[in-house]
Amino acid sequence: MTLDPAIAARLKRNEAGLVAAVAQERGTGDVLMMAWMDDEALARTLETRKATYFSRSRGEYWVKGETSGHTQYVHEVRLDCDGDTILLLVDQEGAACHTGTHTCFDSDVLLA
Repeated sequence: MTLDPAIAARLKRNEAGLVAAVAQERGTGDVLMMAWMDDEALARTLETRKATYFSRSRGEYWVKGETSGHTQYVHEVRLDCDGDTILLLVDQEGAACHTGTHTCFDSDVLLA
């Protein structure tokens, strides 16, 4: 899949060609997780509505829930004003965090 050139031109990628992607639960507003996308991952996500990310450690694409069953159905994709962060509004099925919790941001509160 190829990313629309108009969208690609707006992205500000890091030195590895990646953009931060934040998944937010559509119904609750909970911030679920952060992962990385490149142009291909974003194109796949826009085409399929299945959250597709790029794994830096494995060097490959992964569709959220493909092996765990904890899927993210993408309703909306937004680009922030600087073009360096993507926001996915999703319906989360099962846990979003690889630790088995609903969100990756529920265990270490640094300031409350």
